[in-house]
Formats: sequence, C-alpha cells, structure tokens
Amino acid sequence: MITPMFNEKWGNIKALAGANRLVQHLRSKGVCVALASNSPRENIRAKIACHPGWEESFVAIVGGDEVTRGKPAPDIFVEAAKRMNSDPSNCIVIEDSLQGVLAGKAADMHVIAVPSIPKSTAEFGAADEVINSLLDLRLEKWGLTPFVDWIEDTLPIEPWFISGPVIKGYGRGSRVLGIPTANLPADKFSDILSEHTSGVYFGWAGLRKQGIYKMVMSIGWNPYFHNSEKTIEPWILHDFSEDFYGEELSLAIIGYIRPEANFSSVESLIERIREDGRIAEKALDLPIYACYKDLPYLRRDQND
Repeated sequence: MITPMFNEKWGNIKALAGANRLVQHLRSKGVCVALASNSPRENIRAKIACHPGWEESFVAIVGGDEVTRGKPAPDIFVEAAKRMNSDPSNCIVIEDSLQGVLAGKAADMHVIAVPSIPKSTAEFGAADEVINSLLDLRLEKWGLTPFVDWIEDTLPIEPWFISGPVIKGYGRGSRVLGIPTANLPADKFSDILSEHTSGVYFGWAGLRKQGIYKMVMSIGWNPYFHNSEKTIEPWILHDFSEDFYGEELSLAIIGYIRPEANFSSVESLIERIREDGRIAEKALDLPIYACYKDLPYLRRDQND
C-alpha cells in the first residue's frame, strides 16, 4: 500500500532550484546525460514524468533494482556510463547525498556535490566541488558550454512571492551592520524556506501604506552570526524616516546574486552586503526585471 500512496504524491515534489535550467541547457547543447538513482526504476519514471521534457532528456535511466549493489557502491554509475557508451573517467556526477558522492568517486568519476542537508558542506569533502545550489553551477569549469543567462552579475529566476508583517529581528542590521532589514516571520514560511536554497536574492518590495521599492534579500543562516534557524531578511533599498514594524510587506523575488557565504570580519560582511545592494539597484532598472514593479500583488491594499 505504501507505493501507491507515494505515487499519488510524486507530482507535488518540486525540482531543486536550477534543475530545470540545467536539464534544458544540457539537452539543448547535445550533452549526453543519464539519471542514476537507488530508487526502483518504476519510481524514477513516475517522479520525472511530473517534469515536462525530463524523460526525453536522459539517454539512460538506471534504477537501484537494476544493479547488484546500490550507492555508495559504484555499480549504478558504472552501468549508466556503459549505457551512454562513455568511459567513467569522462563522466561528471552531480549528487546531493553523501552516499552518491562516494559512489561517484568509487566509479572513478568527477563529482559535484549539492548537499541536500543544510550546513553539511564539510561532510562532502570527497567531492571534487561542493556548491550551495545548482544555480551556482559553472559548467565551463568542467569543459562544458556555459550558461548564458547571467545578466549584470545576476541570474533571472522563476518569480516567487511572499508577504507578511514586518517584525523585529535580531537587531544586528541597524545596530551592527548599519543596514536595516525588514524581517519577516520565518515560521510562517517554513515550506518556502525549505524549497529555496540559501543565498542572496533580489526583487521588488511593496509596503501596504508606502509604495514599491527595490530590495535585496538574504535567505539562510547568516554563518557569520551562527544563526540556529533559517531566516528571511529583506533590505529595502530606500532611506525611511521611521520604522514600519507590523506593516504588511509583499515581496516579488525575481533574481539571484550569489550563494550564502561566511566572512572573516564584520567589515568584509558589510562591504559584501552593500555590493549586493549596488548590484540589485542597477539590475532592477533593466527591462527584464523592471517590468515586475507593476505587479498588482505588490500594490494591494496600499490605498487602505
């Protein structure tokens, strides 16, 4: 009974950030790609059927029920290479699990790790490269045709939207950094926080009683301050004469700048945040981003 229950839920599972972009890019460039998973082949097909264009993008699909040993043994990846008529040493594995990384290295392949478990980067030392998100993947490092969708140090992403009352945060933005953030209640957005990778994003902010403003936003644990919970911290790029705690804030997140990072000093952290602000400020004047300023979502209730 368990399998039928899972089959009903596959369509609700969203792809990792950047996965659709990667699959479509590799397919458009004629790169030979296989999918190898410990899951049974039937389950794999059920999952990818929910993502248009995915199944036909893979030259081979190998399930755990088709080999003697699953990951961390190399069997699955060796079989995938065989079906692609490729030498394992010429293959690149992209993995989100430690077992998968070990399997890829055991198969004598290059391995890029995108850890699915937050703050676990140190555990993936066996990988050739560890990245925060597929959005940070630079294919040219591996001899592949690079993405060409970065614009002015920003990456357009499929827009997503959140809104809620502005709350008091840790007080570090204004007091320590000199950069006041309009914090939103993280407990209200647990699903969104788990869906979107940590990093620096940007877009437009609508304040119910004030207007529409440019904004840059951090999602993550702020490693410099050792946060224990993932937070959403928008910085509205406007000088306000007074605070607006409790006011409804609507955000349209439309672009990505960089992964979350740690810093050696508060000064270097401040410098990087302000650079993020400059990048967002400039990018939001571009037509590809500026058009979102007129979304009704951002303007709702402003005349109440």
